[in-house]
Amino acid sequence: MYRVLKRDGMAKRAELSTVHGTVQTPLFMNVGTAAAIKGAVATTDLREIGTQVELSNTYHLHVRPGDEIVKKMGGLHKFMNWDRPILTDSGGFQVFSLASLRKIKEEGVYFQSHIDGRKIFMGPEQSMQIQSNLASTIAMAFDECPSSVADRTYVQNSVDRTTRWLIRCKAEMQRLNSLEDTINPHQMLFGINQGAVYDDIRIEHAKRISELDLDGYAVGGLAVGETHEEMYRILDSVVPYLPADKPTYLMGVGTPVNILEAVDRGVDFFDCVYPSRNGRHGHVYTNDGKLNLFNAKYELDELPIEEGCGCPACKNYSRGYIRHLLKAKEMLGMRLCVLHNLYFYNHLMEEIRDAIDQGNYKQFKKQKIERYTQNEKNGKSVG
Repeated sequence: MYRVLKRDGMAKRAELSTVHGTVQTPLFMNVGTAAAIKGAVATTDLREIGTQVELSNTYHLHVRPGDEIVKKMGGLHKFMNWDRPILTDSGGFQVFSLASLRKIKEEGVYFQSHIDGRKIFMGPEQSMQIQSNLASTIAMAFDECPSSVADRTYVQNSVDRTTRWLIRCKAEMQRLNSLEDTINPHQMLFGINQGAVYDDIRIEHAKRISELDLDGYAVGGLAVGETHEEMYRILDSVVPYLPADKPTYLMGVGTPVNILEAVDRGVDFFDCVYPSRNGRHGHVYTNDGKLNLFNAKYELDELPIEEGCGCPACKNYSRGYIRHLLKAKEMLGMRLCVLHNLYFYNHLMEEIRDAIDQGNYKQFKKQKIERYTQNEKNGKSVG
């Protein structure tokens, strides 16, 4: 059950109750693609840094270790020792971006595994079955993610097929949730809006999928090459046509500024690999922009990554020490940077929720973005 607690313009402050607990939105889902956060971060760490929802990927877990194995191990929650909500991405994006020699047909997609080259078929029913085996809290519908630069005719045909696939996903999930051996018979289903950068196609698709009365709705196919301005324009166009009484999820986004802007446009679920990927390369987020801890100027720096930060890295270690670890290729350096970045994102979402609660989100957003981007505007490097 999704309940809007406060509105501040288009920004929504809400909560979603699930079989694995209630979460507060807007929220950022920490990405653990193969049932683990890259950077040696454990689920016990996720609890400490304020993670509400963990996200894992259907395609990756299907090819390794295999969703049947996860089911035999009691489902994803038990497998990875995580008792809070998990969202599983349907695998569609990976099928269309990673897999080679794919063939798209009405029944689904035939492709080769990026790991061992074996032939795999995945369609709406198969994606739902895999996600049911994983027993995630929220399953994403199987869709095609067309290129943002694809021509209009291709995008329209793709979106029409995605709608037909969504209807099949809903029917299959209802069937799976009724079976006696289903680990999570309360699994929720989110549909995905597509349409590349064509506003009218996206709006029409939003109207059509809204009629299906799903548990939530995502905007997919963004942050894949279009400009930030195009992304914001599409959100301005599409979000008003998605149900306001259901969660709105912007897939694969993004930077702190992207999140602040999207919240102002009615989005309340986010995920992105940026915090963990950047952390593994020594790039850490602060309220004054990103720092590159590999830079020599941090060699003797006794300050934490960010003063006042409550993450495990900042409470215990200096920039100089973490830089040493990174230069020495010690895994601890990477781990501390990832922990800091994930904490930064989770804490940013707390601040966003507080600002909406207080009814001053637009002012908060303006101040936050100005501070975050000030060094760039002044032509100064923060590292």
